Amino acid sequence: MHQIRIATACFVNDRNELLVVRKRNTTRWMLPGGKLDGDESAVEAVRRELKEELQLDVPAAALTPLGRFEEMAANEPDTRVRAEVFVAQVPEGQVPRPAAEIAEMQWLPMQPPAPPGVAPLLAGHILPALRRRHGEAG
Repeated sequence: MHQIRIATACFVNDRNELLVVRKRNTTRWMLPGGKLDGDESAVEAVRRELKEELQLDVPAAALTPLGRFEEMAANEPDTRVRAEVFVAQVPEGQVPRPAAEIAEMQWLPMQPPAPPGVAPLLAGHILPALRRRHGEAG
Protein backbone atom coordinates (compact mmCIF):
# COMPACT_ATOMS: atom_id res chain seq x y z
CA MET A 1 0.00 0.00 0.00
CA HIS A 2 1.24 3.47 -0.88
CA GLN A 3 1.03 6.53 1.33
CA ILE A 4 0.87 10.19 0.32
CA ARG A 5 1.19 13.33 2.44
CA ILE A 6 -1.09 16.25 1.75
CA ALA A 7 -1.94 19.63 3.26
CA THR A 8 -5.46 21.05 3.02
CA ALA A 9 -7.42 24.08 4.18
CA CYS A 10 -10.93 24.48 5.61
CA PHE A 11 -12.76 27.68 4.77
CA VAL A 12 -16.06 28.06 6.67
CA ASN A 13 -18.38 30.92 5.72
CA ASP A 14 -20.82 32.85 7.94
CA ARG A 15 -23.59 30.35 7.05
CA ASN A 16 -21.52 27.52 8.56
CA GLU A 17 -20.76 26.04 5.13
CA LEU A 18 -17.43 24.51 4.16
CA LEU A 19 -15.73 25.22 0.83
CA VAL A 20 -15.10 21.94 -1.04
CA VAL A 21 -13.71 21.21 -4.48
CA ARG A 22 -13.92 18.45 -7.07
CA LYS A 23 -10.86 17.84 -9.21
CA ARG A 24 -11.18 17.10 -12.93
CA ASN A 25 -11.85 13.46 -13.80
CA THR A 26 -12.89 12.62 -10.22
CA THR A 27 -16.26 12.22 -8.51
CA ARG A 28 -15.48 13.02 -4.85
CA TRP A 29 -15.72 16.36 -3.07
CA MET A 30 -12.72 17.23 -0.93
CA LEU A 31 -10.89 20.14 0.64
CA PRO A 32 -8.65 22.35 -1.46
CA GLY A 33 -4.99 21.44 -1.10
CA GLY A 34 -2.67 18.73 -2.27
CA LYS A 35 0.56 16.78 -2.05
CA LEU A 36 3.70 18.17 -0.49
CA ASP A 37 6.50 18.74 -3.03
CA GLY A 38 10.00 17.66 -2.03
CA ASP A 39 10.95 19.02 1.36
CA GLU A 40 8.33 21.77 1.58
CA SER A 41 6.41 22.15 4.83
CA ALA A 42 2.67 21.57 5.12
CA VAL A 43 2.13 25.35 5.40
CA GLU A 44 4.19 25.98 2.25
CA ALA A 45 2.32 23.22 0.40
CA VAL A 46 -1.17 24.39 1.34
CA ARG A 47 -0.34 28.02 0.46
CA ARG A 48 1.00 26.92 -2.95
CA GLU A 49 -2.01 24.68 -3.61
CA LEU A 50 -4.51 27.40 -2.63
CA LYS A 51 -2.87 29.78 -5.12
CA GLU A 52 -2.91 27.13 -7.86
CA GLU A 53 -6.39 25.72 -7.23
CA LEU A 54 -8.45 28.69 -5.99
CA GLN A 55 -6.33 31.75 -6.80
CA LEU A 56 -6.17 32.64 -3.08
CA ASP A 57 -3.10 34.15 -1.44
CA VAL A 58 -3.45 33.08 2.20
CA PRO A 59 -0.72 34.32 4.58
CA ALA A 60 1.01 31.62 6.63
CA ALA A 61 -0.01 33.41 9.83
CA ALA A 62 -3.68 33.03 8.84
CA LEU A 63 -3.49 29.20 8.81
CA THR A 64 -4.57 27.60 12.11
CA PRO A 65 -3.86 23.86 12.51
CA LEU A 66 -6.97 21.68 12.88
CA GLY A 67 -5.11 18.37 13.10
CA ARG A 68 -3.51 15.46 11.29
CA PHE A 69 -5.77 12.77 9.86
CA GLU A 70 -5.27 9.53 7.94
CA GLU A 71 -7.66 7.60 5.68
CA MET A 72 -7.83 5.69 2.40
CA ALA A 73 -7.38 8.04 -0.55
CA ALA A 74 -10.57 8.96 -2.41
CA ASN A 75 -9.13 8.93 -5.93
CA GLU A 76 -6.02 6.73 -5.77
CA PRO A 77 -6.47 2.97 -5.30
CA ASP A 78 -4.42 1.11 -2.67
CA THR A 79 -3.25 4.42 -1.18
CA ARG A 80 -3.54 5.95 2.27
CA VAL A 81 -3.52 9.70 2.62
CA ARG A 82 -2.00 11.50 5.62
CA ALA A 83 -3.38 15.01 5.79
CA GLU A 84 -2.27 18.03 7.75
CA VAL A 85 -5.37 20.20 7.89
CA PHE A 86 -5.61 23.93 8.54
CA VAL A 87 -8.49 26.34 9.13
CA ALA A 88 -8.41 29.75 7.44
CA GLN A 89 -10.60 32.63 6.33
CA VAL A 90 -10.89 33.68 2.70
CA PRO A 91 -8.62 36.76 2.69
CA GLU A 92 -10.43 40.07 2.53
CA GLY A 93 -10.88 41.28 -1.03
CA GLN A 94 -10.24 37.82 -2.52
CA VAL A 95 -12.79 35.43 -4.02
CA PRO A 96 -12.06 31.73 -4.51
CA ARG A 97 -12.10 30.79 -8.21
CA PRO A 98 -11.57 27.24 -9.51
CA ALA A 99 -8.30 26.94 -11.45
CA ALA A 100 -5.70 24.32 -12.45
CA GLU A 101 -7.16 20.84 -11.89
CA ILE A 102 -10.30 22.03 -10.06
CA ALA A 103 -13.44 21.28 -12.08
CA GLU A 104 -15.86 22.88 -9.63
CA MET A 105 -16.30 24.13 -6.08
CA GLN A 106 -19.25 24.52 -3.74
CA TRP A 107 -20.14 25.55 -0.20
CA LEU A 108 -21.22 22.43 1.70
CA PRO A 109 -23.43 22.56 4.84
CA MET A 110 -21.44 21.17 7.78
CA GLN A 111 -24.37 19.55 9.60
CA PRO A 112 -24.36 15.74 9.71
CA PRO A 113 -24.71 13.52 7.87
CA ALA A 114 -22.13 14.25 5.20
CA PRO A 115 -23.77 14.27 1.77
CA PRO A 116 -23.02 11.56 -0.79
CA GLY A 117 -19.89 12.08 -2.84
CA VAL A 118 -17.76 13.50 -0.02
CA ALA A 119 -14.29 11.94 0.25
CA PRO A 120 -13.82 9.51 3.19
CA LEU A 121 -11.14 11.66 4.87
CA LEU A 122 -13.47 14.67 4.87
CA ALA A 123 -16.63 12.77 5.89
CA GLY A 124 -15.07 10.55 8.54
CA HIS A 125 -12.43 12.76 10.13
CA ILE A 126 -12.32 16.42 9.12
CA LEU A 127 -16.04 17.30 9.23
CA PRO A 128 -16.41 15.81 12.75
CA ALA A 129 -13.31 17.74 13.93
CA LEU A 130 -14.68 20.97 12.43
CA ARG A 131 -18.07 20.40 14.07
CA ARG A 132 -16.39 19.88 17.45
CA ARG A 133 -14.37 23.05 16.91
CA HIS A 134 -17.56 24.96 16.10
CA GLY A 135 -19.43 23.41 19.05
CA GLU A 136 -21.75 21.15 17.07
CA ALA A 137 -22.53 17.47 17.50
CA GLY A 138 -20.98 14.93 15.19
